[in-house]
Amino acid sequence: MRVLIVDDEEPARSRLRRMLEAVAGVEVVGEAGDGHEALRQVEVLQPELLLLDIRMPGLDGLTLAQRYTDLPPLIFVTAYDEHAVQAFEVNAVDYLLKPVRPERLAAAMERARQRQLATRESVSRALEAVRPAGASTRVVTSTPGAIRFFDARDITRFWAADKYTLFQADGAEQVTEESLSALEERLRGLGFLRVHRGELVHMGSIKALRTVEGSFAVELRDGQVARVSRRLLSAVKEGLGLSGAPG
Repeated sequence: MRVLIVDDEEPARSRLRRMLEAVAGVEVVGEAGDGHEALRQVEVLQPELLLLDIRMPGLDGLTLAQRYTDLPPLIFVTAYDEHAVQAFEVNAVDYLLKPVRPERLAAAMERARQRQLATRESVSRALEAVRPAGASTRVVTSTPGAIRFFDARDITRFWAADKYTLFQADGAEQVTEESLSALEERLRGLGFLRVHRGELVHMGSIKALRTVEGSFAVELRDGQVARVSRRLLSAVKEGLGLSGAPG
């Protein structure tokens, strides 16, 4: 499990890193000193779990979790116990009080791993239950009273929203529980490419690559616009045959 440590105190980050080194299957991919830096690190490093302090200068940990609902799962690590209820309202995996004991941290990491496995298995079982053999282009949605099927070849863009993935079809916004990463892997052969942490687009549907005030986006043939991250810009340009174009 790839972990990002977010705490404004360097000694606290160092102590967590040392304890995590003793937990099997855990890789600390980076550290951040505040919420704004954490957002940048999430974009670049793609961690699977955040260890997040609450009281930090600038953007604090609780506000970060409440405002940015597409963050990876998180465990709060704080010296204050009065925020526990709010922490679990944002679906935190656990709430650890400083100073954290190694055995308590290990238990929290195991809980995070079990949640990760349960989520993957749940999605996999649901998809297998409704996907006929060979239906590799089929995208499934489920609403009260109906399970609907869409052909990915008729879709130009998927984007992440909270724990779901959205797309446009039949003139409306549709919701699937299949993750963006799973769709990326399954639909790569159809020409879909991840252009942002929260955006997957069909490369053949792109009609323009835009730059506005230093930010990048692609315009699709159906009028939708998808963000492009700087980290993935070179792959997008290569997919469009623009690998030699200036940034």
